[in-house]
Amino acid sequence: MNRLLFAVVIITLVLIPVSTVRSQAPAKVVVVNFNYTVDPGASAMMRQAVGTAMNDHAVAILIVMNSPGGYLSDMLDIINSITLANQSGIAVYTYVPQNGIAASAASYISMATNRILMAPGTEIGPSTPIVVGGTALEQNHTEDAMLKLMVGLANEWGRNSTAAYNMVLYDTAYSANQALQYNVINGEASNITVAEASLGIGGLPSVTVGESYYDQFLSALSNSTLDGVLILIGMIAIILDLLHPTVLLSIGGVIAIVLGLIGAEVINASVLGIVILVLAAVFLIVELKTGHGVAFLAAIATGAAGIYFLNQGIGYSPAPSGWDLIVSIIIILIAGVFISFYIRRAFKFIRTNKVFTGSESMIGVNGLATTDIDPNGEVSIDGVRWRAFSSSGKIGKGRRVKVVAVNGIVLRVEPYPGEQEAHTGQ
Repeated sequence: MNRLLFAVVIITLVLIPVSTVRSQAPAKVVVVNFNYTVDPGASAMMRQAVGTAMNDHAVAILIVMNSPGGYLSDMLDIINSITLANQSGIAVYTYVPQNGIAASAASYISMATNRILMAPGTEIGPSTPIVVGGTALEQNHTEDAMLKLMVGLANEWGRNSTAAYNMVLYDTAYSANQALQYNVINGEASNITVAEASLGIGGLPSVTVGESYYDQFLSALSNSTLDGVLILIGMIAIILDLLHPTVLLSIGGVIAIVLGLIGAEVINASVLGIVILVLAAVFLIVELKTGHGVAFLAAIATGAAGIYFLNQGIGYSPAPSGWDLIVSIIIILIAGVFISFYIRRAFKFIRTNKVFTGSESMIGVNGLATTDIDPNGEVSIDGVRWRAFSSSGKIGKGRRVKVVAVNGIVLRVEPYPGEQEAHTGQ
């Protein structure tokens, strides 16, 4: 009995300090600076933020939102991360600071959080999705799915589902004042300190999370235009390196192609775009055979089309701006014209000029027979005597010869066309 009592006392002494320490440990808040497009990098950042909150037993995650929107697929991933945090007992809040926006895909993310606060003069929405290059049926299906999602999120957190519906169907945006009036958000706050106090997390220690270098790398590669440009530039670099071997261009070209393909995989880029870029590579190979520059121009035009089709079928909110794509294609076409002229001149130079180094440089050179060559003998070329061999009959001493082949240190020669027998008088 005494042993049992002793064991109970020991366990009590051990557990009491632990529970006391845990109860006295200050609650934490994870602050996410969401100043990014909704893309794979932002999705990875939110997963990290939720993981940090769960490991640190944080009481809340505060998303400081300033985003124009982005990919629908990554928006859904982020909403799943928010749901996971809620299931773990961690509240997730959104605050839109001064000069910030929660537009398009970012408006769905905000609507998925427990409470939304906005600074005066900011906006939430519009939220209409678009499938780039999609059929009317694909567009309608995506729109219906996003309508149900937005309305469901509004109902879950007791917000105005009709106003949320209008954000998606009619591409409506609300100012902070309107959003509060229509019960789209939970309140206004002039700055983050006021927002934290209103949310009941003011004064708590916090840890700030942003995109890591790896997340930023993912964000950069998630641009379909950049992916296509990298693949096309990589192929061109390899072709140029074949004309002027440096190895560095080939290495750089391979790296660019690999990065472009990784980016295309990250965003599930259109297979059609990849196929068209492969066709551009075929035209580049044809250019190596012809050297006229025409196939190169065809490769550039085909590559530009491939870049355009890379983002076909991808869901966005809002519609992706086409200016960066248009400008990139124009620059590529202009650069392609100049490079095609360069390639044509380079091939012309290669075809009309002899090799300047190595034994092959002797082929086609003229010399003088210093002995009878029957079939062996010697010739003098630029004052240097060489062993020679004639496969076209005897060549007399003093005759001009032409080198037609090199076999080791022996030159195979033939009489120079039109050369008459030279009499030395010896």
